[in-house]
Amino acid sequence: MDKPSLPSGTRDFAPAVMARRRFITGSIEQIYRLHGFAQLETPAMENLSVLLGKYGDEGDKLVFRILNSGDFLSDLPEPQRAAPEAKSWLPFVAGKGLRYDLTVPFARFVAMNRHLLHFPFRRYQIQPVWRADRPQKGRYREFWQCDADVIGTRSLMAEADLLLIMHEAFTALGLPDYQIRVSNRLILEAIALYAGRPELFRSMVVAIDKWDKIGADGVQRELGLAGFSEQESRKVLDCMQRLPLDEAAIVRLEQLLQAYPQAKQGLDALRTILLSGLRANLVLDTALARGLDYYTGCIFEAEIPGSGFGSVASGGRYDDLTGVFGVKDLSGVGISFGIDRLYDVLESRSAFPAGLDISTEVLLCPMDDACMTQCFAIAMELRRLGASSEVYPDAAKLRKQLDHANQRNIPYAIIVGSEEINTGVFPLKHLAKGSQEMLSLQNLYSRFRS
Repeated sequence: MDKPSLPSGTRDFAPAVMARRRFITGSIEQIYRLHGFAQLETPAMENLSVLLGKYGDEGDKLVFRILNSGDFLSDLPEPQRAAPEAKSWLPFVAGKGLRYDLTVPFARFVAMNRHLLHFPFRRYQIQPVWRADRPQKGRYREFWQCDADVIGTRSLMAEADLLLIMHEAFTALGLPDYQIRVSNRLILEAIALYAGRPELFRSMVVAIDKWDKIGADGVQRELGLAGFSEQESRKVLDCMQRLPLDEAAIVRLEQLLQAYPQAKQGLDALRTILLSGLRANLVLDTALARGLDYYTGCIFEAEIPGSGFGSVASGGRYDDLTGVFGVKDLSGVGISFGIDRLYDVLESRSAFPAGLDISTEVLLCPMDDACMTQCFAIAMELRRLGASSEVYPDAAKLRKQLDHANQRNIPYAIIVGSEEINTGVFPLKHLAKGSQEMLSLQNLYSRFRS
């Protein structure tokens, strides 16, 4: 018999872990709803025609393909049967894939349902995504994203609103030392023009997107391999800066790139999002590239300095993502929180609130089988009052039942025996304190009334 195992890069979530994950998603979801976002879900799998071509060459390689059902090889033409290269036969045997992110499926949804939506349309989505990446610290093949998008407006007030959401979410999670790096893809276009190689824009983006991993020397080598001369690479590096986002930082870059209208447009956009009122946690980072091809304007990425987990949230403006699905001129902007990395950060800091893993507040302890009916009656009333309650399934020794409650971190136990039923007075044990009080049913219910 094979030993049970999990695919690499995936995990089980035990009840205690799920309680902590619900704290994260619940905190963010509440903020989304307060900002007027409505919830949406899309299928785990999409047609490959929907997914491919939206994430760049590197991203497309990480899309999990799903083999066609049945005898998929029967549809393979003879020339492809003999070809060893996967690219030649893969389209014939796999027409679907697991979603890589939530943004592209959202754009597909909008394109298919545009006549039912009122724009600007605000949606949030909390679901898992999959990437065929190499698992490592803070990076998984199956992980959860928590997205919010506004589509159908070019107003930069949408960016300002999303930045406020990020601020409120990190504050609610107890992570006030967050940092949001911001830039604009138009600034990157201007940098490519400044270097004299606009035709190598995509290669430049891919190279500088690795800045945090390989540093300035590594980026320069990547640029050289992409076709930039040493002088051209130097010009790109001269534009790289990471400074607090304020007027001085914007002016400095504006002076360097003043010959290019794209730079003015991108930097003016950053001036506008400062209207959100957030300044202390915002950093202008021109090395921020966000390698996904669909971004066209403001881009942002949040991290917790010193955590060692990299980006915990990101997002940006996409002007025509729905255009690839036949619906033009629907500009959108969105953010995505990485639930798994946020969990890792909070766990590493022991920052989760106490008591999250308590699933049952009250355990009813029957002293014999005849007391079961009374136990269920008390439990039903406690649940009606908002107190999660369960009945121990056997009339076991009291010590065994109380040990069970302690192991489960259940804070209260109510003893129900024939004497208690006859007198109408029941012991309420405070297990954490090691104390007990005798209460009538009416007083017992009052104690747990919300």
